[in-house]
Amino acid sequence: MTSSGPSPSPGSSGGSGGSGGSDESTGYADRVFRSGANVFWGVLMLAVAAWLSVDAMLKTDAHTMGAVLAGLAFAVPLVVAFLLRPAVYANEDRLRIRNPFRTIVLPWGAVDAIRTGYTSEVLAGGAKYQLWAVPVSLRQRKRAVRTQAKATASGELHTGRAPLGRPSRGGDSHVASSDQRVIDLQDLAERNAARPSAQGEASVRWAYEIMGPCLAGLIALVVLLAV
Repeated sequence: MTSSGPSPSPGSSGGSGGSGGSDESTGYADRVFRSGANVFWGVLMLAVAAWLSVDAMLKTDAHTMGAVLAGLAFAVPLVVAFLLRPAVYANEDRLRIRNPFRTIVLPWGAVDAIRTGYTSEVLAGGAKYQLWAVPVSLRQRKRAVRTQAKATASGELHTGRAPLGRPSRGGDSHVASSDQRVIDLQDLAERNAARPSAQGEASVRWAYEIMGPCLAGLIALVVLLAV
C-alpha cells in the first residue's frame, strides 16, 4: 500500500502523515508518496531490535552484549534505509526521490519518462532511477484485472480505460493503486515540464548517514565474532 499527500496547491502546506513540507523556492507543498506497509514493518522491526538490545544488556555477558549491539548497529540502519527512508516528494518544480542509499533530485524538465512494469522507475538524462517508495503490487494489479473484467461483463465499464489494470489517466477505479501513483507522477511531469523554474540537471547525493553506521556496525560485529 502506498500513501500520498495532497496535490500541490497555492498556499498549502504539509504532506501525508506530516512528512511533507513547503518547498522553499516555490512556496508549494510537496506531494509525498511512500509505502505504508513498509513503514509499519520498519517500525515493528525497530521495536524488536530495541527489545533485543534491552534483553542482551540484562541477561548476557559483556562480549555477547557487544556482539548483539554491533549486530544491531549494522541491522538498524538497513531497516531504516529499506523500510522507513524511501519516499518520493513532488511539487511543481521538481521530483525528489529518497531511495535507501541515495537521494535524487530531478527538475521536471530533466525527466524523460516515468513508467511502471515490475518496478516503478524514472528515466532522466540517459539514467534510470527506481522509485523504492512506489512499489508495484502484482496482487493489486491482478485484483484490478478481475474488477475490470467484472465491470466489463456487467456493462459498467466506460470506454477509454486502460486494459488489464495498467495505468490510465483520470483516477480510474479499475487501475491498481500502485499504478495510480505512477499516473499521478506522470501528470505532474507533463503539466510542469515547461515551467522555467522546473529546468536544470539531475543531482544525486549518497546517504552517508546510513552507510557510515552500517559499515561501522559490520566491522565491529566481524571483529567481535572473530575474537
